[in-house]
Amino acid sequence: MNLNFDITTGLIPVIIQDYQTLQVLMLGYMNEEAVAKTIAENRVTFFSRSKNRLWTKGETSGNYLEVISMYDDCDKDTLLILAKPSGPTCHNGTISCFNTSKESTFLYQLENTLQQRISSNDENSYTVSLVQKGINKVAQKVGEEAVELVIEAKDNNDTLFLNEAADLMYHYLLLLQVKGFQFKDVEAILKERNKG
Repeated sequence: MNLNFDITTGLIPVIIQDYQTLQVLMLGYMNEEAVAKTIAENRVTFFSRSKNRLWTKGETSGNYLEVISMYDDCDKDTLLILAKPSGPTCHNGTISCFNTSKESTFLYQLENTLQQRISSNDENSYTVSLVQKGINKVAQKVGEEAVELVIEAKDNNDTLFLNEAADLMYHYLLLLQVKGFQFKDVEAILKERNKG
């Protein structure tokens, strides 16, 4: 990648986006060494202007940014990195450093929460207890919630209907996790079907 770094600072701006939701997570700067380290380690490393040194995002918090893909712009003076965050990106504990909220990203956030809960092995977690019972139990819950949704669809109580829809979505996302898939895998099939 042949980039045009600023001739006075030796830096290039870098925009970080969530690879699934495409939500902008943060803006940072890299010098040539930071770019090389990012490519070599597959983790985002910036040049910190305040610390005057290389800084790997997550080096103290553990909230690393795994590089999925990198793109330079048409002038080769800005980078776009699609990344998989391992936790909140902002030092304030939020997903993004920008005060934005896209409702369409919530399902991906919920999916990430499910992944974290499963990894935690917290015995007090409903998610963990259900997963530990095995795939048959998780699949059974999806079926139960689907039936309950159908029953509520025949009545006129919108609140009950929407709650059952939420229960079904939660258990459906959990089943995808247990099967080793993500919502983006289903989304890709739907997008492919939509082309026709």
